[in-house]
Amino acid sequence: MEPPSGTALTAILLCLTVTTGVLDAVSFLTLGQVFAAMQTGNLLFLGFGIAGQGGLQVALTAVSLGAFALGAVLGARLESSLYARQHWWFPYGLLAEAVLLAGAAAAASGAGPSPGLPLGRRCVVIGLMAVAMGLRNVTALRVAAPGLTTTVQTRVITSLAGGSALGHDSRLGYGGHAVGRRLASVGALLAGGLLGAGLLGLGTRPTLVLLLAAAFIAATALVVPALARRQNTVG
Repeated sequence: MEPPSGTALTAILLCLTVTTGVLDAVSFLTLGQVFAAMQTGNLLFLGFGIAGQGGLQVALTAVSLGAFALGAVLGARLESSLYARQHWWFPYGLLAEAVLLAGAAAAASGAGPSPGLPLGRRCVVIGLMAVAMGLRNVTALRVAAPGLTTTVQTRVITSLAGGSALGHDSRLGYGGHAVGRRLASVGALLAGGLLGAGLLGLGTRPTLVLLLAAAFIAATALVVPALARRQNTVG
């Protein structure tokens, strides 16, 4: 069973991109300079930490990197198995992600808006979040919507600039119709970061922010089959 397509899929993936920004705001601002989704940044943080610079926690970044890889493995096994049996792999992937984030929220219980949990509990929280984001990346890759990865923007920004009237590179999209989608993707991640940081800045506990993200992703998962059926009926 395939996910929705066209405008419906674009809207879903943009909403998921917003949640990525929210989640990385929680991880970076409350767990101690570590990302749940942006593993490129974590690779650099790990190098900085091993070098003993910046006061970075090697354990946190190593846990996030390893958990993210584990999430990608589990996501690939789960979604490919569901697809082979002609089940709804896309919403089930989102539901699994939501469950992991709810677990992370439970593990973060009692944490304030700034880093305050013991290192062991922070490792558990970031581990669960990173597993969820690894699974999310598999989901996004399987959907294969151009410019809508939901977690990383480096290539999107490159394509946006290189395929613009200034860059003029047709292989990067110049003359096509991808500009709006790329701008929306970049804007969605920025908006998610602003939203997450804003909520934490207002004193919202990380547990609540994580629960809100998990609830939104779960609700999205429940809507997906109905959208797909509607498209199939119309088609």
